[in-house]
Amino acid sequence: MLTDSGLEHYRGLYFNRFMYVPLVVSTTTLGISLHGVRDGGKVPQRFRGAVYGLAAVTGLAGTGFHLYNLGKRPGRYAFQNLFYGAPVGAPFALLLVGLLGVAAERVRDGEHGEEPKLVGIPEHRALAAVTAAGLLGTVGEVALFHFRGAYHDPFMFFPVIVPPLAAVVMALAALEGRGPPRPIARALLRATAALGLAGVGFHIYGISRNMGSWRNWSQNLLNGPPLPAPPSFTGLALAGLAALRLLESAR
Repeated sequence: MLTDSGLEHYRGLYFNRFMYVPLVVSTTTLGISLHGVRDGGKVPQRFRGAVYGLAAVTGLAGTGFHLYNLGKRPGRYAFQNLFYGAPVGAPFALLLVGLLGVAAERVRDGEHGEEPKLVGIPEHRALAAVTAAGLLGTVGEVALFHFRGAYHDPFMFFPVIVPPLAAVVMALAALEGRGPPRPIARALLRATAALGLAGVGFHIYGISRNMGSWRNWSQNLLNGPPLPAPPSFTGLALAGLAALRLLESAR
């Protein structure tokens, strides 16, 4: 999220000072998350929770800014603007980061034998719902930009086929507290995680096909396929696998 927003906002020349906000919030959230990994204490950390909440609010505000940006363009919400304007779904990733951070804190700080809850919902179902919504949102953005690329490579169809199936699996887990057999659910989520990593390789190759290849990296890195985008699938798939592990513990 930090790298993606940094590249995209640099391409936009930071014409609005608010464009620095997601970088500051993303960096702070990353640092506080690393602190949470190293902190083995069981005492709830209110400061970390506040930072995750700030990340979520920033993600919502960023979505509003991007919608406003598109609405100002000639043609407003036409496909041309959706293709080349501020990406509507990108700031939403910061909202997901905040929600996943809060969920992680609740799980770690929960008492032994006590089922952790998020907004009164069992943690495994809440996390499954967040994962499903995140996957569907990411698929929507990928479908839009791969459509802009005319799906010129057959591999461009995979991110709009496999992750939606994983999203359905997680939606079932969120609604019913269960889902398809665990081997199927795990296989879909692991395939989604692998797609996120493979996507980086495909985007590296896509950048190399632009004029000047990597010798002209300063331009092609900004105008070619976004390198930081595909790993969002990997992150969401890992969250889904964590939700499945919590589901197993709750049974």
